[in-house]
Amino acid sequence: MRPSFKGLVIAGVLGALSLLTAVPAATPARAEEVPEVVRLGYAGGPRVWMLGKADGSFEKAFGTPVKWIPFASGADVLTLLAAKELDIVRFGSSPATAGIIRKLPVEVVAVSGVIATSERLIARPGIGSVKQLEGKTVAYPANSTAHYALQAAFKVHKVDVAKVKQVTLKPAELVAAWSRGDIDAAYVWGPFTQQLEAQGGKEILASRDLQKDGYYVWNNYVVRTEFAKKYPQVVVKLLQVHQQKVDQYKADPEGSAKIIAAHLNVDLDATRSTLAGLEYPSLAEQLTPRWVGDGATTPDSTIARGMADTAAFLAEIGEVRKADIPPSFAPFINTSYLRQAVGQK
Repeated sequence: MRPSFKGLVIAGVLGALSLLTAVPAATPARAEEVPEVVRLGYAGGPRVWMLGKADGSFEKAFGTPVKWIPFASGADVLTLLAAKELDIVRFGSSPATAGIIRKLPVEVVAVSGVIATSERLIARPGIGSVKQLEGKTVAYPANSTAHYALQAAFKVHKVDVAKVKQVTLKPAELVAAWSRGDIDAAYVWGPFTQQLEAQGGKEILASRDLQKDGYYVWNNYVVRTEFAKKYPQVVVKLLQVHQQKVDQYKADPEGSAKIIAAHLNVDLDATRSTLAGLEYPSLAEQLTPRWVGDGATTPDSTIARGMADTAAFLAEIGEVRKADIPPSFAPFINTSYLRQAVGQK
């Protein structure tokens, strides 16, 4: 029997009502936009995160190419960040603190390694203590963790700095100056420390020796704030890959050292020594006040207080103006990426 016009209208209305009352299908979440390339700054020396450079883990995690940009000093990094030529960089606590004081739009997102014995004060035979550097010529890379540690060593050992000739040189230049006999001692990191030791140098102090006196030096992951806001998951994935590579190194230090030495074409013994000379707090450990804290505890964390100490040192040597130092460095330490990386809200 053919349906009436009235029946068709009723059926249409009922159909429309069913469509209006039906539960809509879930709309898939929009994937975060991925940059065309991520520009990572690195100093070129043996570091655990180089395992991720060697095997392409960062590219795989990010889902986009990585451009690796080398630098020779912390001062170089600050220039590159100011020019927006870097997105993420692993570099030392001293230049990172200087960059924040100079109002570079950057934030610290994690610690990549705490410097223990990977940075050392190397001196010629006959110089057996820091105090004996009086009357000698000492070199260090400008605006670096080694620079800060050297000045801390002078304070701890009550050295009259007016009696020490201090010269700033980039690491490769420093080794050349040592070879010429132009300097008596140098504070620097591996593999340059090993190169000095191969030419008769002897360690008289390591950065770890300063921790008992409250002086800490470390390397940070620093991100341009604009980049981090636009691509937060890239930052989270960076930290997750970092932890994977720390775990890989701890599970197989020798195999990891061989991979990094081959990838960077550097001496294996120097690579072993440098990698072993850093402490690697896990991402979860970093969220405690012992390191960067969880946001609420960050103002009283070791890293925030260490940055304040570093800032005072930088003002003391005329690198920054005391008036420009912020009252706290906690606002420049963003722990949200760490929390996401370990699955916290």
